Amino acid sequence: MKAPNGPCRPTWAPARKDIVGRSLGSSRLWYTLAQGIVTELYYPRIDIPQIKDLGFIVADGNGFWVELRRNGDYTVELAAPGVPSATVTHRHPRFTFTMEVCPSQQRDVLLIRYKLEGDPALKPYVLLAARLGDNAENNVAYVGHHDGRDVLWAEQDRFALALTAVRDDGSDAFGKRSVGCLGVSDGWQDFNHNGQMGWLYDEAGPGAVSLMGELTPSGTLSLGFGASKEAAATLSASAIMDNFDEEVRENTLAWQDWLRQRRPATFGGEIDDRLALCATVIKVHQDQTFRGAAIASLSIPWGDTSTSRGGYHLVWPRDLVETAGALVAMGSFRDAREVLRYLMATQHTDGHWFQNQWLGGHPFWQGIQLDEAAFPILLAATLESHGALDDIPVRTMIARAAGFICRVGPTTDQDRWEEDSGLNMFTIAVAISALVEASRYLDGAAKAHVLRVADYWNAKLEDWAFVRGTPLADQLGIKGYFIRTVPLDVLGTPGAANTPVVIKNLSQDPNLPASGQVSTDCLQLVRYGLREANNPFILDTIKAMDHLLKTDTPAGPVWHRYNNDGYGEHTDGTGFDGTGHGRGWPLLTGERGHYAVSAGEDVMPYVEAMMAMSNDVGLMPEQVWDTDPIPEYGLYPGKPSGSAMPLVWTHAEFAKLCHSLTAGRPVDRPQAAWARYQGVRPTIDYEIWGPRHKPTRIGAGRSLYIAVTAPALVHYGTNGWRDIHDVETEDTLLGVHVAKLPTEALNPGDTVEFTLYWPESGNWEGQDFQITVEGEPAVVPAHGAVS
Repeated sequence: MKAPNGPCRPTWAPARKDIVGRSLGSSRLWYTLAQGIVTELYYPRIDIPQIKDLGFIVADGNGFWVELRRNGDYTVELAAPGVPSATVTHRHPRFTFTMEVCPSQQRDVLLIRYKLEGDPALKPYVLLAARLGDNAENNVAYVGHHDGRDVLWAEQDRFALALTAVRDDGSDAFGKRSVGCLGVSDGWQDFNHNGQMGWLYDEAGPGAVSLMGELTPSGTLSLGFGASKEAAATLSASAIMDNFDEEVRENTLAWQDWLRQRRPATFGGEIDDRLALCATVIKVHQDQTFRGAAIASLSIPWGDTSTSRGGYHLVWPRDLVETAGALVAMGSFRDAREVLRYLMATQHTDGHWFQNQWLGGHPFWQGIQLDEAAFPILLAATLESHGALDDIPVRTMIARAAGFICRVGPTTDQDRWEEDSGLNMFTIAVAISALVEASRYLDGAAKAHVLRVADYWNAKLEDWAFVRGTPLADQLGIKGYFIRTVPLDVLGTPGAANTPVVIKNLSQDPNLPASGQVSTDCLQLVRYGLREANNPFILDTIKAMDHLLKTDTPAGPVWHRYNNDGYGEHTDGTGFDGTGHGRGWPLLTGERGHYAVSAGEDVMPYVEAMMAMSNDVGLMPEQVWDTDPIPEYGLYPGKPSGSAMPLVWTHAEFAKLCHSLTAGRPVDRPQAAWARYQGVRPTIDYEIWGPRHKPTRIGAGRSLYIAVTAPALVHYGTNGWRDIHDVETEDTLLGVHVAKLPTEALNPGDTVEFTLYWPESGNWEGQDFQITVEGEPAVVPAHGAVS
């Protein structure tokens, strides 16, 4: 009989994972646990989820029933520190249910050994929600048999799953079986309506389908995946005949052997266990087919209310390089090289990378983020500084990326939080450092230009982004602070700080000016060696960020991304739905810890806080709840919120922080950038006009470089087109052509006029540009208010 169908809104499982795992064998399967049950499984790539969850109902057939994920009383124990196979124990006054989860080493199968103890009247029922191919709309499910064995099947296009079950003696463990459609005829609805398993459907779909089977009190489940339901059933039946204890032992030994090859930590005790888990989390999130590719998280933020097909199972170049930095710190150079190779293979001709992408390189979102073009340069340079580049030919990649940075910077279409365009301190710190590192791989005009641009941007940061005279500065008794974003179209102009910057994740934008928005991003200037930790501009900004962004939780201090952030749960605890209220990020606690390393301060409070913000197993979240508890949503101060957990970037940040503490410096500090600046703002005697930032004023005594993206003749004069000259641009081989105008002898009040002739097209620009010479510019006070 076919199951009734109807409209539904299929969501994902909660993002607060208990544990994530995979085998180190040839299996192409990744698993997650949340609420004490199996949640999203990914196959045959880490960016393709295949189920929402696999859980259990315990019932007596007479109206009593409990869904384990809603029971709420469970513990999770790893097989060994850092080993991603787990035993979950659920406790109830009438029973104890134990579930051991282990991935098959050689097959695309997840094995689950279960045992129900307690009231003998109770039986377990397995409930599986299929989402084959990351698609809930077109799944079809069946009750069937395969070569004499009972099986529950589902398929969709080129993906299929098969669930088999055996008793301890190897015979079939299924009793009654059924399939249904979500919200209408699935097994949960059966129990909800009838208090027992009474619906027996043998086919369901197409749509969001669910599979249910009555089980013996103890046994083993085998969930296999393949290109057809028969292939999946064959794998499932083969794996279920393996010795479960032997599979656990092989999985444990393989992970312990891998962990031993990582650089040993020296803290001892719990910190070393956490570092092992961080290494495991990073490794688990790597793909088996696209070597070097890793996703941001095996979770969908606020998944239990989300229908997103992307979630965080995508590749972000920034997250990927931040993670590779932790691999380098741990001595896992082979994995870090694979990351570099993957990035080189997915770079675009113009030098940039997609904002994020599926593993094969197809984009999900297509924003342009300048730091994501810079980070791969830093990874290549880091590997070479450790003698671990292994002759990877990186010069072309670096030249392309450096050219893109020079053409597009100093502003970015999106900051690292993927929201606003303009000048951002984190982004520009990464870009400057990448240009200096790139100079080691370039020659001639290209080398000269990237260093010229890096020095220029570095010298201008305070002029562009440090505001004074605001109400917040007066309130705190400081001279000023670095702001979150300077919009592109007003960069370098007197009123830049008063320009509103939209906060896009709030239900109502507060219309704050740029000077009214503070972030933690300037700490990257210290971490990368562009400013000293005791720089007065940095110290004043820290006072502002602590005032606006810091929350002291029972777990320790945590910081928000910026004031008035809306990316987080609403104040009533309901999940982010496009708007919300921003929460604290443990990642930013790690960044503050890296500042403490540079400043010679005590780092352990930040290490301990990040550990305390983890779940019981040690997974670290994207965000933690930072206000009064809301138990009905599982929200408690200093503990994981409903956003992504684990966030790989957070685990990488923790690992780097611990290794930085040992080294006495940030382990990911770019060496060439540190050698060039050593925390000191450079002094320059020139200005750069173009390609993107086009100043209208230059300081007296400075020469002027005109930078454009095609060969040009610069036709220029002074003080109303007097003393006219022409100069041809020089090709830097970076997609940038540069001409130097001798403006250093001009006096304040003089002007330079110029236009451009494009020889390749034979056309004039059709527009004149004028630049005014002035004395060293005074800082113009900003008048925005901070709420």
